[in-house]
Amino acid sequence: MSLYIKTPLLEMLDYSGINRSVSLKMEAYQPVGSFKLRGIEALCKQAIHGGARHLVSSSGGNAGLATAYAGRKLGIKTTVVLPKTTPAFVIDKLEKEKAAVIIHGGVWDEANAYALSLVSTRETAYIPPFDHPALWEGHSTMIDELKADCAEQPDLIVLSVGGGGLMCGVMEGLLKNRWEATRILAVETEGAASLYQSVKSNRLFQLDKIDTSASSLGAKQVTPKALEYANRYNISPYLVSDESANKACVRFLEEYRTMIEPACGASLSVVYDNSPVLQDYKNIVIIVCGGAVVNIEKIMTWKEQYCL
Repeated sequence: MSLYIKTPLLEMLDYSGINRSVSLKMEAYQPVGSFKLRGIEALCKQAIHGGARHLVSSSGGNAGLATAYAGRKLGIKTTVVLPKTTPAFVIDKLEKEKAAVIIHGGVWDEANAYALSLVSTRETAYIPPFDHPALWEGHSTMIDELKADCAEQPDLIVLSVGGGGLMCGVMEGLLKNRWEATRILAVETEGAASLYQSVKSNRLFQLDKIDTSASSLGAKQVTPKALEYANRYNISPYLVSDESANKACVRFLEEYRTMIEPACGASLSVVYDNSPVLQDYKNIVIIVCGGAVVNIEKIMTWKEQYCL
C-alpha cells in the first residue's frame, strides 16, 4: 500500500473559459502537504530493501518532513539535520513524526555536509531532497494519474523548480505516458533562478546566493538531469517575483481553503497574473505542489503587506 495518495484534479473555474481549461493537480493534499512524499517513499523503500536501518535527511522543508513521515510509517529510525534558521513550527512538525532532529550550521549546505557525515555504513541511507532517479520515478506517478483523469492531453503543465526533482519526475511521467508533446513551464522566483540561468548559459549554473521568500526553491544549482531535460524537451524556464508568489498564497487560501508556500504560489501566480506566456495554450494543468514551510501567520502577514 502506498503512503502517498491519489490527488484530485480540480477545475479552476474562474480562469477557465471558452476554448481554455485550467486544472489544478492538488498535491498540497498529500499527507505531508506536498508532492515530495511520492518520490521520498520510493527512495526510502529502495534504501530499506538494500539493508538500511536508519534514514538521514538534511531538508528543513518538504523533503525532510516526507522522510520523517515515511520513516515513521515504515518503522525505521529517521534523523533530520537542520540549519539554525529553520522555523520552530517546522521542527515541531518533524518531532511529531518521531524524527530525531539535529540543528547544525547556519545554512542548508552546512547542515547537509553534517548529514552526509552520519552516513558511514550500509545500514544508514542518505535521502536527498531532489537529486536521485528513484525520486523522479516516484514523482512521475502524478502524470499516471493525470493520464487517467484528464479528458485530453494537456498542452501545458505549469510547475515550480527548486533543485529540479519535480520537473524531472513530471518529464519522466510524460515520456512514460507518451505525452512528450506536452510543454512544461518551469517557474522559479527571481532570487532562486538556478534553472533559468543554467538554460540561458547552456551549462550548470551555481547561484552565489538565494534571495527569495520561496525558500523551498532555494537550490543554488539544479540537478544535471534537469538541464539535460530542459535542453532536449519542451521545457520553458520562467521567472516571477516574490510578490507575485506571496500574493498567490493569499488568494489560494481564500479561494481553495488550502495553505501553500511561495514555492507553490510561484506557479499559481502565472495564472493569477494572467501572464501572456499562457495565451497560446488551451488545456493547462498546474501542479499545486503544496508546502509545509508556511503557517497562517505568514499568509496573514502577506495579506496585510499587499493590502489584499
